[in-house]
Amino acid sequence: MRMKLYTYFRSSAAFRVRIALNLKGLAYEAAFVHLPKGEHREPEYTALNPQALVPALLDDGSLLTQSLAIIEYLEETHPKPPLLPKDAPGRARVRSLALLVACEIHPLNNLRVLQYLVKQMGHSEEDKNKWYHHWIHDGLAKLEAQLTSIPGTSRFCHGDAPTMADCCLVPQIFNAKRFDCDTSHAPTAMRVFDACMQLDAFQRAQPSRQPDAE
Repeated sequence: MRMKLYTYFRSSAAFRVRIALNLKGLAYEAAFVHLPKGEHREPEYTALNPQALVPALLDDGSLLTQSLAIIEYLEETHPKPPLLPKDAPGRARVRSLALLVACEIHPLNNLRVLQYLVKQMGHSEEDKNKWYHHWIHDGLAKLEAQLTSIPGTSRFCHGDAPTMADCCLVPQIFNAKRFDCDTSHAPTAMRVFDACMQLDAFQRAQPSRQPDAE
């Protein structure tokens, strides 16, 4: 049975998993969950995924949630090509970079947070955008420092082949560009982003290439 990925074209977490699936050459069926319309909160979806988030991956009867857990699952079940290095320090470095994006940058700027700032707390669109720009600038500065101060960065975040870290970096940069954030203080991250986007696996995963893109 082919894998089924519950996804939304603008979800950076789903974007990460789409990249990983493409890098590993794995075919999947896409099931679209429109987040701004609240489809992730519909009973049909929450019965499947009580977290009411995307992505979710259905594989051989097992439902998997949380993007990094899904990518680790793909790494264990389909180890080639690898998205984690062979050596323990390298794996730790890649996971650290991935978690920096997924746990430190993204949660402050995801759709739920931005909607809450405006709808529940009454902040203006200008305030929301200031919030977004501040935390993107702060997060990318820390990511840049990690990429440049700890050995391992080459063409990609770690070495000369894409890893789980690149699966996380690219969607975050897409979001930064969408909100017109200044990324000039992160030249290494942007160089890696450009290298990733030369690969078909990243191009096919980007939001504008998804069937549900608006």
